[in-house]
Amino acid sequence: MNTRPLPAPAPRPDAAAAGGPAGSPPADSPRPEVNGAFPSGMVEVRGVSKFFGDVVAVSDVSFSVRAGVTALLGPNGAGKSTLFRMMCGLTAPSRGNVRVLGADARADREVRGRIGLAPQQDALFDRFDALGFVQLAAALAGVADAPAAARHALGLVELDPDDHRPVAGFSKGMRQRAKLAAALVHDPDVLILDEPLNGLDPVQRRRMIALLEELGAQGRCVLVSSHVLEEVARLGSRILVIAQGRLVAGGDYRELRELMDDRPHRISIEADKPRHLAAMLVRLGIAVGVRVDGDVVVADTLDVDRLGRDIAPVAKAMSVRLRQIVPLDDDLESVFRYLVERR
Repeated sequence: MNTRPLPAPAPRPDAAAAGGPAGSPPADSPRPEVNGAFPSGMVEVRGVSKFFGDVVAVSDVSFSVRAGVTALLGPNGAGKSTLFRMMCGLTAPSRGNVRVLGADARADREVRGRIGLAPQQDALFDRFDALGFVQLAAALAGVADAPAAARHALGLVELDPDDHRPVAGFSKGMRQRAKLAAALVHDPDVLILDEPLNGLDPVQRRRMIALLEELGAQGRCVLVSSHVLEEVARLGSRILVIAQGRLVAGGDYRELRELMDDRPHRISIEADKPRHLAAMLVRLGIAVGVRVDGDVVVADTLDVDRLGRDIAPVAKAMSVRLRQIVPLDDDLESVFRYLVERR
């Protein structure tokens, strides 16, 4: 995707009235601040909980996010979207407080105008074409030259502004890119993107990640949620892990990977002599624990690479026929269960 910086939008009427900036600075300049400095982060979440009746969607979450790309990782239903809605001022916390650029987005109109949101919900104005949809977003944000800004934002996400098909006929990936263009069109300082890589093909995903990295490098705070671990590895090193409404880990992605690699890996091995194979895996130190269930050996190992290398030679030496080998704990849900249990 084209990663050239967004142009400085025309002054927003509300920003001018409040004595705010008359536009964004060049990409190589520090981006402006609101309500003074925010040394800890551009987004601050402190002791935040959100209740929906008896349901606890978010429980006592605290973190700080600075400029650059930060990934919010969690399974579906973990509370990621609820946190994003509170950051944007769309819903109030039941407890705690959220500050974006030093202010409460729910109470501060200027700050709301400096946040770009691409929600997970696939809700677009389906009768519009892409240009009309993004131009409407620009007009609602107070951008003076909405048509020009919309064309540029669509160019960034590689959608044709002269494609007059209604967005109702777009593929999932094209609709995702249209939502991102609408979030970018007013040149926000904070971008909140809920599962933006869903529905993109591998080439589009790679280009989208490159665009997000460039936007972060320009001094924007880019928050991206995902439930796919492999996507987070490409998005950047800073992550926050949310499970069951709680923050269970945060920091550098490599540190989390090391933490995960310390846990035993569970492997299912189907063989014609499972008890003989299970005993040998323990005897050789390849497995730290085994369970036999019919023709299947469920093995726990601290060295999954060694098991992968040695299982075939060991089976051959024992005249054991291997039928299937399947990892049981490479899914994201198992990672979160492990992290939650460690707390």
